[in-house]
Amino acid sequence: MPITAQDREILRLALPAFGALVAEPLFLVADYAIVGHGLGTTAVGALGVAGAVLATMVNLCVFLAYGTTAAVARQTGAGNHAQAIRSGVDGLWLALGIGLALIAAGWPLAPQIVELFGAAPDQAEMAVTYLRVSLLGTPGMLVVLAGTGVLRGLQDTVTPLVVAIGSFALNAALNAWFVLGLHWGIAGSAWGTVIAQTLGAAVYLVVVLRRAPSLLPDLDGLKAAGTAGFALFIRTVCLRVVLVVATVVATRMGRPELAAFAIASQLWTLLAFALDAIAIAGQAITGRALGAGDVAAAKAATRRMVEWGVWSGVVLALAVIAARPLLPGLFGADPEVTRELLAVLWPVALFQPICGVVFVLDGVLIGAGDQRYLAWAGVWNTLAYLPAALLAATLGTLVALWCALGVWMLARLVALGTRAYGGAWLVTGA
Repeated sequence: MPITAQDREILRLALPAFGALVAEPLFLVADYAIVGHGLGTTAVGALGVAGAVLATMVNLCVFLAYGTTAAVARQTGAGNHAQAIRSGVDGLWLALGIGLALIAAGWPLAPQIVELFGAAPDQAEMAVTYLRVSLLGTPGMLVVLAGTGVLRGLQDTVTPLVVAIGSFALNAALNAWFVLGLHWGIAGSAWGTVIAQTLGAAVYLVVVLRRAPSLLPDLDGLKAAGTAGFALFIRTVCLRVVLVVATVVATRMGRPELAAFAIASQLWTLLAFALDAIAIAGQAITGRALGAGDVAAAKAATRRMVEWGVWSGVVLALAVIAARPLLPGLFGADPEVTRELLAVLWPVALFQPICGVVFVLDGVLIGAGDQRYLAWAGVWNTLAYLPAALLAATLGTLVALWCALGVWMLARLVALGTRAYGGAWLVTGA
């Protein structure tokens, strides 16, 4: 397959985005590896519960990145560079406000939130500790989301890569020091992540704000950003319902199953973020093309990125199969956890090509500003998943649970593929 100019444009955006996106889930992967070796299976399970809560809180706000990318890319394509940066500044203020609100709400409710997962008392205590400390890094995490969205919309995916690599390296070093060196327990792992994320946010503030004509928030801009992000919020709620239900089902299966699910879900997230690199390119390219009124370019780029998604999924599937015998040892898994993990890695691998197409089309439609359709599609996809999850809970195996997640991915493939085949999403202009 010859490399075209279109391919080079996709790769220019996708390769740095790949590195940045892979580095993000590596925060928790590093936590799992260090906690697994230093504190054992009970702590890994607790980290799985707390990690699911934190991921839900942060990912509900992913519109700070996705919505900003689409808006900034459209304004960039239309030549409105000052308005593009203005939208980014409003996004940063919105991120900071939401982060502070999450701390205020999440700290007192942490025990009740963890209790919903049905974890054993010792796991629940550890999970509450990790959750409360990690909440302090929420403003930083959300500022990183908003700042990343601004730079992606400006067709810059290199700076987010540099920041992500630096933050991951610092996170891993601090976690190892706090947990294995200073013996701070699971709280040490949380503190390492909080420090790394906050420093990463500070870098984004410097990079974005130095380009801004004004640092003050614009009330109309904040309102517009919140309104535009509501549909993406609904979409993300549906995604998180699926993953939280899966975590609850795994928790009630037992300790080995929960620990294996926690590790497998982080590997799945790592693979998803890798595939999402093409989707990030899709957001930026689609938004810019439609902002410039070039429908043909948007459609051609979509076709090419779908091809990239399929082949990337195949490569990742083969990589998981090849690495499968080595993965339990990487996380210090005991024999029971190893048995469960080795079984569930098969469906994790086999669904990757489907994931590649789904993530690309999701990114294209986000870049096009088709958020309302994505919200409704998210609702219907979740309704298709819930009966499969109930069946998995009845069967009581992790493989059945992951097949239920596969049903969800197939439903997303149908919904997104049908929309992309039509033309209702091809709306031009700033």
